[in-house]
Amino acid sequence: MGRKKKVSMQDIADRLQISKNAVSLALMNKKGVSEEMRRRVHETARELGYGPYAHHESGQANILVLVPERIMSYQDNDHFQFFHDMIWGLERSARKKGLNAVITPLDREMEAARLLPGPFTDIPYRGVILFGIVDRAYAERIWELDTPLVLMDSYYHDLPCPAVTSDNIEGAYTAVSHLIEAGHRDIGFIGPTNLSTSHEERWFGFERAMKQQGLMIREAACLTTSKGYDYTTAEIAQFLDGLEEWPTAFFCGNDRIAYLLAGLLKERNQRFPEDVSIAGFDDLPYVNSEGLHVTTMRVEKERMCDAAISLLLSDLGRSREKIHWQVPPTLVVRESVARRG
Repeated sequence: MGRKKKVSMQDIADRLQISKNAVSLALMNKKGVSEEMRRRVHETARELGYGPYAHHESGQANILVLVPERIMSYQDNDHFQFFHDMIWGLERSARKKGLNAVITPLDREMEAARLLPGPFTDIPYRGVILFGIVDRAYAERIWELDTPLVLMDSYYHDLPCPAVTSDNIEGAYTAVSHLIEAGHRDIGFIGPTNLSTSHEERWFGFERAMKQQGLMIREAACLTTSKGYDYTTAEIAQFLDGLEEWPTAFFCGNDRIAYLLAGLLKERNQRFPEDVSIAGFDDLPYVNSEGLHVTTMRVEKERMCDAAISLLLSDLGRSREKIHWQVPPTLVVRESVARRG
């Protein structure tokens, strides 16, 4: 007898004649679908035996993917596309291993109170993937459960735990080296190194590329701290207004920052990329108002998802030591970098 085909979100979408994205929003209890449609999606998921609703004799076919709600806000299209791809990529990677990735939202109140979401007690699970940036104390709360745990896309220096990220240092080094090869010698940096290890590591890559070429890093041309992601536009604008001398290029900690910077340069009559070139990180599907795509480092999301699932299922998933699996990103050259000299 052949192996029974696992039910996917597309099967639910086909049954209800709606989009896969609508199914995704309903299963995560996000805005964008009606309450009636949300009820029908959950009902169909149970009927078809999707994910955690499927019957498994072992009782250990579920992996909990814990996701802070703030990074999956449906209104925040900047983050939604990138994180949506990563999170449902984890579902695909788990399915390839014969497992279910149970996407489990974490709201701010639960995070502050260090409370576990319902699935931790409602269903059996084999391990946990903690996705994105959560409060350090909450990450430790999950770590203390003594269950297989992998941190994904971010990690904590003082929490000994397996983690999967993009290779941010080498990626940033590659992007900045590309700017240097294009003739740029005065290069600025914009990225909140105080908010995440990803931006911190990208600063290290920027710094290494500059120093290796004997180039000076002008402190006045670098913005490395932020009060929070909601303040990004205002903080960059204030930073630019304080510049006495413009660098010929900026390396930005992610593409969202890169495209915000492009818009703010235009407001200040700086031509992009003729006056100021820009390189970013992540390879998000942005296009600026002039139709320019930014040179960037493509995060290999599928490979990261496969790595996170493989690490969780291995003996290392229970490790209480720092294990860092870094997936190299890929340079994508576009028209946002003009040659100098």
